[in-house]
Amino acid sequence: MINTTVRLLLRPPTLADLEVFHAIHADPATNQFNPAGPMTDRQHAEHALRAWLGHWQHYGYGQWAICTHHDPEQVIGFGGIAPRLYGEVERLNLGYRFAQHAWGKGYASELAAASLAFAFEDLRKPEVFAIVRPAHLASIRVLEKVGMQRLDTLDDVPGQAPSWVYRAERTSPKV
Repeated sequence: MINTTVRLLLRPPTLADLEVFHAIHADPATNQFNPAGPMTDRQHAEHALRAWLGHWQHYGYGQWAICTHHDPEQVIGFGGIAPRLYGEVERLNLGYRFAQHAWGKGYASELAAASLAFAFEDLRKPEVFAIVRPAHLASIRVLEKVGMQRLDTLDDVPGQAPSWVYRAERTSPKV
């Protein structure tokens, strides 16, 4: 399933994306706010990507490979919605990670808006959540720009301040 926005092409990832998947997830800068740090092991990256592919195969949606219409062969990031554990509770989570050269261009906001629209309109999900580290101001701005509201905290990183939990709810159409 391919989805598009004004500037982005969102498609299911493939094993052919492994090199760029690993490069983006292994980059220390793209993982500055990731408590797990960079994904330095290529086998770990392959395992994670194969898990995403399995999710796509089973559910028909998941994290997209993100390209621009201008250069549809170059993956600039990965993101979208997929289930994630929030402590003991599984929630539909919005997440994304972009290559450094794609930062500051509004792609994350465009992806986030498309992901919420897909979750609410196509999947008919009642809500979508996101986790963000309190110091990650750029991601906080993205979440708030697309209408997500801070709901709670999640003590998910031992020895550090809790992460912030954001939520967006599907609104019922007005009759």
